[in-house]
Amino acid sequence: MDTHTPPHTDAAGPDLRHHGDAEVRDDGSALVDLAVNVRADTPPAWLRAHVAASLGSLAAYPDGRAARAAVAARHGLPVERVLLTAGAAEAFVLLARALKVRRPVVVHPQFTEPEAALRDAGHTVDRVLLRAADGFRLDPAAVPEDADLVVVGNPTNPTSVLHPAGVLASLARPGRTLVVDEAFMDAVPGEREALAGRTDVPGLVVLRSLTKTWGLAGLRIGYVLADPETVGELGRAQPLWPVSTPALAAAEVCVAPRALAEAAHAAHRTAADRARLVAGLAEFAGAGVRAVGPAEGPFVLVGVPDAAAVRHRLRGLGYAVRRGDTFPGLGGEWLRLAVRDRTTTEAFLHALNRALPGPV
Repeated sequence: MDTHTPPHTDAAGPDLRHHGDAEVRDDGSALVDLAVNVRADTPPAWLRAHVAASLGSLAAYPDGRAARAAVAARHGLPVERVLLTAGAAEAFVLLARALKVRRPVVVHPQFTEPEAALRDAGHTVDRVLLRAADGFRLDPAAVPEDADLVVVGNPTNPTSVLHPAGVLASLARPGRTLVVDEAFMDAVPGEREALAGRTDVPGLVVLRSLTKTWGLAGLRIGYVLADPETVGELGRAQPLWPVSTPALAAAEVCVAPRALAEAAHAAHRTAADRARLVAGLAEFAGAGVRAVGPAEGPFVLVGVPDAAAVRHRLRGLGYAVRRGDTFPGLGGEWLRLAVRDRTTTEAFLHALNRALPGPV
């Protein structure tokens, strides 16, 4: 566990502000995108039409009541346990600024925004670093007993590890806020191991995003599920009207039965596409390529010798992949690959064969 990195600085470690979209901006805009975890071919036409229809209401201030009620109903919760946010990223900032915590701990490797937000708010952040040798599995005993804020992803970005719900729930303690980032849970068939909707875990805060499955990264919509007191505290830290009318329209329709059925179908399709990618990667084991498994998210973490050079060669071959060295706990030998359809995967594997050093 790293307990020595001071607040406000990332200079001594990974760049916490680097995200996958940087790989496909500017000169990367023409590349095949395996760096960003937004589901391909989204948003669907029916969702685009629904959002477009909301534009006629832009003269009025946003009213989030219907969307909040829809999210609450989707998880079987009272509305007092729901807070709508401008993407899950806003929720991390609210948690960092609104909650009074003494010893925040972030379980890594995972999405870096929670730690960045905590540091920006002036907190000293401790890290629990999970090891590749353990399959990046969480041992609850590794979390300091006096931590009063614990942040963990499930399934975790970038490792694609799905932690058992019981293991995560065991982290709950009196006086501790347990934040579980479930931004990719709707990509898991059956959402098994989800804690969303649970009210029996003290101090539990679950974050959800609608941007990944529905292709709404540019719209910014997510939500927090927590006890009413925490929801109230976070809500008071928000500006007025934090979620736009189009985003509210998207939230309401994306938790409706039709959308949930489509998301469930997409999750099974992603699982099949992921299995195909993992099987293809196994063909390169002789070149030192190793996929972390079992992967359960819409992405796969892959160890590759000389990954920086391989990533550069892949760009020359038309493919953008996510570098892994900006995640605490990972080094320069890791890449993250978004799961795509069969045709894209097969073409990528051919490119990887060319990008790897030496014969495979």
